[in-house]
Amino acid sequence: MIANVDGTQIGITGVGAYVPERILTNADLEQMVDTSDEWIVERTGIRERRIAEDSQAASDLALPACQDALAQAGVRAEDIDYIVVATATPDMIFPATACIVADQLGSTRAAAYDLLAGCTGFMYALAQAYAALAGGLAQRALVIGSETLSKITNWNDRSTCIIFGDGAGAAVVERVTDGGFLGFELGADGSGGLDLCVPASGSRTPITPQTIDQELQYIKMNGREVYRFATRVMVTSAEGLLEACGATIDDVDLYVPHQANKRIIDHAAKHLGLPPEKVLVNIDRYGNTSSASIPLGLVEAVEDGRIKPGTRVLLSGVGAGLTWGSAYLTWSNGNGS
Repeated sequence: MIANVDGTQIGITGVGAYVPERILTNADLEQMVDTSDEWIVERTGIRERRIAEDSQAASDLALPACQDALAQAGVRAEDIDYIVVATATPDMIFPATACIVADQLGSTRAAAYDLLAGCTGFMYALAQAYAALAGGLAQRALVIGSETLSKITNWNDRSTCIIFGDGAGAAVVERVTDGGFLGFELGADGSGGLDLCVPASGSRTPITPQTIDQELQYIKMNGREVYRFATRVMVTSAEGLLEACGATIDDVDLYVPHQANKRIIDHAAKHLGLPPEKVLVNIDRYGNTSSASIPLGLVEAVEDGRIKPGTRVLLSGVGAGLTWGSAYLTWSNGNGS
């Protein structure tokens, strides 16, 4: 599904991020499972990741990220009327983590719900927020990606425990007078769903003493198939979107991909024709934070000056589902109010 937006100027006016204080290094993992720093870096590009405290849930990570995004946008929490939290690790099945965040922020009149699209969640959530604003359903949206993947990671499984980390990112989306979103491309291939899943996590296979004995409450991944899928769709999604927007790769100033694996990012950049200086990579410090990885990258790029008003940004994600999504936008100079 490709949408070349109709000229309605809606963009991101503020971003924020939060990561837990605890750092888990590859050296730490060497003491936990049969692995090595060299093996992890060679296969993933990851050197360390952040791990939430036992007392921290997805809403606890999301709250400071939201507060920073609101402050940067100059928007009051009570003026937000649409909140969506992209997460695979909600505080609980219900109420939605978005409702918890809305209450903590003081966004008392906002519609609030969670969205589950794996690591592509933030991209899906951005597209939904855009559609809500463009259709007049909302005026100001808060889009959040927040994950505590350490809670569903099997720390005895070296094929997955080396990959995932915890963190949160948020973006204020509203009407702007310059720049904004130019298009979105979203899709899914459910035939690969079981290649990345948590088997005992819902109504198909509820958690029981038996499933716990089989460790089915943790992430299971067919790494080879997920890699093949990701390297293909990260390229085709971006190419299809740029073509629909009448743009080429030369019209991209910065590429902010989902931080799944350094080899996947390198493959996408090479086949798209992007030089390293146009590609944001921070997987070495955070690991794969699922729906939080793209907003974490946006915050970093804003802080170090790689994103400023007028910067043309390409975002791409891929994740469980299997899902994918891209967005192309020109960074705005602020809101239109």
